[in-house]
Amino acid sequence: VQLQASGGGLVQPGGFLRLSCAASGSIFSINTLGWYRQAPGKRRELVATITSGGITNYADSVKGRFTVSRDNAKNTVFLQMNSLKPEDTAVYYCNADVRQYSFSSRRADYWGQGTQVTVSS
Repeated sequence: VQLQASGGGLVQPGGFLRLSCAASGSIFSINTLGWYRQAPGKRRELVATITSGGITNYADSVKGRFTVSRDNAKNTVFLQMNSLKPEDTAVYYCNADVRQYSFSSRRADYWGQGTQVTVSS
């Protein structure tokens, strides 16, 4: 299973970006999809998650500014980031809780390679 993230870049404070992450490979189903971020010198932290049923969860720091969504048919998760702040600067990673085969209930976590988001004037 591979996760390919895209959409990062440099944006001014108050601007917006939309991240995408597509999962590919041997996938029977994906439960939770999520976004995490890691700023220099800090630990990786949760940004937002969304279950297969559409239940979302957000870090307090991004509530009201970020929106997570998914396209189940395309195994893709999105993160719409509005009103960006310098403190949002980080490498953003997508994560997927994947069940690979119909004959096995085993699930595993997979991570994307990360995409850099820089908010600066």
